[in-house]
Amino acid sequence: MSDHETVPAEVDHEEEIPEDHPRYQDLITRHRIERGVEMGITHLQGMHAEGRGSAFDYLLGEETIPSADEAERAAAAHLLLADHPVLSINGNVAALVPEEMVELADVVGADLEVNLFNRTPERIQAIADHLRDHGAEDVKGITADARIPGLEHERSKVDADGIYDADVVLVPLEDGDRAEALDAMGKTEIVIDLNPLSRSPRVADVPIVDNIIRAVPNMTAHARELSEADEATLREIVDAFDPAAALEAAEARIRSGDLA
Repeated sequence: MSDHETVPAEVDHEEEIPEDHPRYQDLITRHRIERGVEMGITHLQGMHAEGRGSAFDYLLGEETIPSADEAERAAAAHLLLADHPVLSINGNVAALVPEEMVELADVVGADLEVNLFNRTPERIQAIADHLRDHGAEDVKGITADARIPGLEHERSKVDADGIYDADVVLVPLEDGDRAEALDAMGKTEIVIDLNPLSRSPRVADVPIVDNIIRAVPNMTAHARELSEADEATLREIVDAFDPAAALEAAEARIRSGDLA
């Protein structure tokens, strides 16, 4: 058996995973989800969701395909144009890219808001504290003084001055019904999802079919590049983006994925 066919049995820190491992990104992702569960910020169900995403990422070649990069650039332009952009954070997002989400929020002037399917005061607080440990100054989602119309579950709870008031919302790793409810509110939605056939990316204004650990830093890089662009340039980028074409390109890549 090759030395690189599996991750070492005991990994306390992701730095122990060899960077030359052919499945390095996947192993990093798995480790962060496991740590998130141990820390109380990720629900056990998040492991199942991550497993599904891992399968799609494998067929994408575990790389950002050109259509995803285009979507990430369009997403950056949307966030820069927004009057009130908000980045939604669930347990998996907090475990996988806490520092990266804080950095993106800083570059585009967005709020961070915690929103959970399996919501408890303890998890909300743990995630908010985790984000602050990674540089966030203000984290919304604790007040939960507003509701998303059409949702009866805990995910309907949002801050009135956060997601409820936002014009552009980044909802990574989101469930389809909540994505549909936010769409019904007239919000511009940016969705990160490795499955181009799920409801969330199909209702999104900007569907990003990419691994979140690649997508968020790439969006930040595009936002930095576009930070001095005028409004006309940003609107041209937004108008030129074709969500249906992006989904079709991702599906074509997945269907042609090489399992060898």
